[in-house]
Amino acid sequence: MTAYDNIVAHERTTWSLAQVMGRLGWDQETMMPRGAAEQRGEEMAAMEEVLHARRTDPQLGEWLETAEAPDAKGEAILRHVRRSYQRNTRVPAKLAAELARVTSVAQGTWAEARARDDVAHFLPTLTRVIDLKREEASALAQNGDLYDALLNDYEPGITGAEIGAIFGRMRTRLVALREKVLGSAKQPAPLIGEFNREGQLRLTRQLAETFGYDLSHGRVDLAVHPFSSGSGADVRITTRVNETDPFNCFYSTIHEVGHACYEQNIDADYRFSPLGEGVSMGVHESQSRIYENQLGRSRAFTGWLHGAMTHEFGDLGMDRDAFFGAVNRVQPGFIRTEADEVHYNLHIMMRFDLERALIAGDLQPADLEAAWNDRFFKDFGVAVDRPSHGMLQDVHWSVGLFGYFPTYSLGNVYAGCLMKALRKDLVGIDTALAEGKPTVATAWLREKLQQHGGLREPRDTIAHACGFEPSEGPLLDYLEAKFGELYGV
Repeated sequence: MTAYDNIVAHERTTWSLAQVMGRLGWDQETMMPRGAAEQRGEEMAAMEEVLHARRTDPQLGEWLETAEAPDAKGEAILRHVRRSYQRNTRVPAKLAAELARVTSVAQGTWAEARARDDVAHFLPTLTRVIDLKREEASALAQNGDLYDALLNDYEPGITGAEIGAIFGRMRTRLVALREKVLGSAKQPAPLIGEFNREGQLRLTRQLAETFGYDLSHGRVDLAVHPFSSGSGADVRITTRVNETDPFNCFYSTIHEVGHACYEQNIDADYRFSPLGEGVSMGVHESQSRIYENQLGRSRAFTGWLHGAMTHEFGDLGMDRDAFFGAVNRVQPGFIRTEADEVHYNLHIMMRFDLERALIAGDLQPADLEAAWNDRFFKDFGVAVDRPSHGMLQDVHWSVGLFGYFPTYSLGNVYAGCLMKALRKDLVGIDTALAEGKPTVATAWLREKLQQHGGLREPRDTIAHACGFEPSEGPLLDYLEAKFGELYGV
């Protein structure tokens, strides 16, 4: 076997073990008994030790020195493996295992603190996680920017400074749009009523399949925080139910289906290799966001959803135009995952600034709650009423995902570009959406982007699909047109 063949074989086993570890994480969020948290932490640490040893195996380094790729696919595989090897050899195995152990237990501690609205219960754990992530960032950065070193795990090829510049350009237009919308005399009414759990879950599964999710290779379960997990032939999603807010369930589902379909639709020849997964979290989020927002919240598709909900729950008390307004109401709420399209990126910008400060050491964990509340009031004009609506609402920091948050807004930016290109190619897309056939659009995404997995770098992936370089312009144009028309501004 050549050095390249040995690398491919080595990666096949590593990829498979990583999928097993991901399944442990899925189980922890959905099925695991609460009392098993400590044991699961040890199990996750053990798996991380095995994976870290494989990813830093000196033999792998020797193969990389002489490996020659047979084709473009092989070149992409070697690019990913080299990046992974360089990253992992900089992080001591003991630190990697300790991070896996601590963040596994921290997840349960966060959930308890969130349920009790008890920041003090979470602070010691959060402080430990941040200390470990700073230690990891120091090992990775090699005297460079700590935050950039962590960001590279989720969105290779971009820096915090570049993201800050993008967000700075977005903020001005978003704030202006928000002020116009909230100041408009035309304010859509909310959907009011009780929508039973069983009906929501039935329609949830229908929506998942309507958007192309293959349930023969997936599952829909319930969790505190909706997520997608897995790749290839086993890709699972979760959602949550609120009987007075069915949109929470339905749009969380469509969002996670976007993630899941990306993974399910990657070329099967790429499985068991670094190409067999989404190329970055920003690109991943572009899929969940375009499914949820540009497609799922469009006037055309909400017309179909109005009919589906009427069939399931009876008269909704509003016509299709009013329903479109209810789905897209702009309100300065506390919860990021429930935020409308106008406010969502402001939630992300706040988290981005706060976590950069935490990693830089400019903000201490003990001061995070006050910093969060001050910034939220400044950006949204509403005082945070309790910690579960503030710094305790997201799971990300408890599991060490520093550098992850900005990829949500990058995903929105990418989705804006993709929708611009999609509408150019699919002139009749609104007719298909009105008939409940978003798979016309999702097939375009599968062909242009999803099937290619990790073949290209993140921004190159978007540029290849769209035919132009990504920028924030198409997203902002879309938001101003949609909400300008809806609110008459």
